[in-house]
Amino acid sequence: MTWTLEPSGSAPASSGPAVLAGVDIGGTTTQVVLCSTGLDVLDRVELPTPAAEGGRAMIDTVLDGLRLLLGRSPARLAGVGVGAAGVVDADTGRILVASDSFTGWAGFGVTAALEAALGVPAFLDNDVNAFLRGEVAKGAVAGERYVLGMTLGTGVGGALWMNGALLDGPHGAAGEIGHIPGFGDLPCSCGGRGHLETLAAGRSLAARYAERTGRDTDARGVALAAGEGDADALAVLTAAGAGIARALLITAGLVDVTTVVIGGGVSRAWPLLEPAVQAALAAEPPVSGRPIRLVPSLLGSDAVAVGAASRARGALTAAAS
Repeated sequence: MTWTLEPSGSAPASSGPAVLAGVDIGGTTTQVVLCSTGLDVLDRVELPTPAAEGGRAMIDTVLDGLRLLLGRSPARLAGVGVGAAGVVDADTGRILVASDSFTGWAGFGVTAALEAALGVPAFLDNDVNAFLRGEVAKGAVAGERYVLGMTLGTGVGGALWMNGALLDGPHGAAGEIGHIPGFGDLPCSCGGRGHLETLAAGRSLAARYAERTGRDTDARGVALAAGEGDADALAVLTAAGAGIARALLITAGLVDVTTVVIGGGVSRAWPLLEPAVQAALAAEPPVSGRPIRLVPSLLGSDAVAVGAASRARGALTAAAS
């Protein structure tokens, strides 16, 4: 089957099975997956994100990935979901605020561009919201009703799943525990001070280690050093774990989450972080008196894309009913 993806065109009909596309647009790479209607990943491709070239170039990269996947499948595309970093307007499908890693991304109409090219409905979500949707739909917390999703990567992101639905809030900021204050007085990447991100983000782990040792490395280097017994690296991870635990206790005190699912690149160091988190939670349990269950992501690098596809499936199902 040949697909023609033109800005003003649409994807031709196919007699093949319906599939959903899920997209994870990151600052470095863009991942595109094809999912069955049951959200099983059928195929995937990862491409470099042209973050410095503007919104149109980034959407063209998504379309290139879809062209490749659909070109080797007899499937019929039913809809597309996108998870993107930054603040998004899910209702209008536009990026509201983007980091300085992206050029010409803030204000870009993601869903309009994809719908014009593909002729199928498209949906936009914040990447952490999409991560949590994926883990609830098909991952480590499948079927659970009260969950905090936390991503530990370049930054720290959060999202809430309450009573079986995503809670995004009137401004799309519900669950964003990475930018709540009260964790010291260090400057944060957002312009604030003392946010959790200053302790627990990947770049923060590296910065705190450099402050202690004068040695430059990255989060992976800090984790490797900690694994070898480096006292300074262990101290940095212990401080991060204690900060994470405090943020979890604040969240549990406000909305009574029962489970936390952890993802993002720094989560690969979770065996080193978890003891500090668990020790802090044991010393000061949640106000409910019930323990918080902590689980690592099951979907890994597929979580955001699968969650974006889940958002598309939910919206299409609701529209059809």
